[in-house]
Amino acid sequence: MAKDTFCPLLKKACIESRCKWWVHIRGKHPQKEGEIDFPDCAIKWLPVLLIENAQMERQTGAAVESFRNESVKQYKALTGGLRAVANEAKKRRMLGS
Repeated sequence: MAKDTFCPLLKKACIESRCKWWVHIRGKHPQKEGEIDFPDCAIKWLPVLLIENAQMERQTGAAVESFRNESVKQYKALTGGLRAVANEAKKRRMLGS
């Protein structure tokens, strides 16, 4: 029996499409330029899918950080504007206008 056809779950030869763990994956390979479009055991796919998930998490983290930075910038601009308006109102009250 070839090593790559041995199923560690069944402890015998892989039954391929008759197995619940047999999946067909389509998409871009996370480490290579090529496309993925073939069935294989979900257990074999785990490393590839974990790499893809880590990349998506990094991209999401970067997007959240960018959004946060933009929000902080806008908050500072808003509070600065409100502070200027409050100071102007205070000056007018002191001058009795």
